[in-house]
Amino acid sequence: MKGVHRLLNPRELADMAKGRCALAVMTKAPRAGKVKTRLTPPLTPEEAAALNTCFLRDTAGAIVAAACQGIARGIGVYMPVGAEGAYAEILPAEFDLLPQRGEALGERMVLAFEDLFSLGFESVCLIGSDSPTLPAQIFAQAARFLSEPGERMVLGPTEDGGYYLIGLKKLCRPIFEKIEWSTERVLEQTIQRAREINLPIHLLPTWYDVDDWAALRRLCRALFTGTQQETEGFSAPATRAYLGELLKQEGRERIWPGG
Repeated sequence: MKGVHRLLNPRELADMAKGRCALAVMTKAPRAGKVKTRLTPPLTPEEAAALNTCFLRDTAGAIVAAACQGIARGIGVYMPVGAEGAYAEILPAEFDLLPQRGEALGERMVLAFEDLFSLGFESVCLIGSDSPTLPAQIFAQAARFLSEPGERMVLGPTEDGGYYLIGLKKLCRPIFEKIEWSTERVLEQTIQRAREINLPIHLLPTWYDVDDWAALRRLCRALFTGTQQETEGFSAPATRAYLGELLKQEGRERIWPGG
């Protein structure tokens, strides 16, 4: 896992991009107090950052599995600039890095699409890192759908009204306009924007984000009690190992009471 990832320059075409879909994880360097703050408590800031690292490892692992047939490439679209070294032991060697630009979320997403298309990718999926149990076949399905003829958009809905993935074959700025970001209306409004410009939509299976204590407890149930979610989802080995160690060290009262 450890190594130096190639830093992509959107002003230059990338050889590996031609004919491929970019499966690009939007990520913030996992620093204590800067990531997964809604999980503190029950986690400490250091534990939340470590768990975020595990989420990234598992999401990237699923992406690599999906990209193994050569139709896609994993990219870490990261912030802040200068944090490249943080990913040396997190993202697989098959990943490349691209810095985020812009301030607000919508602007950063638009610019990420712009930069990835400038590199020469045939299609682009922006992916969140809050769903470590997302199956690899979902990413493969998104890439295959975008490889078909005709303009289209692919969305991976989350149960809280957002989405874990958005994929396009070209940058469509109206998709990101008049969106109430970080609310339960993001998915609904995004679909409405697409309908306004007659852009066909393909919905992937609905999943859930792990961004609060209730979702963390749900994740623990899925990983450690053999629920249907576990059998259908990605095994999330890094997340399972880290949470398992926390539960083993302290029992379950702080993190997963009653579990």
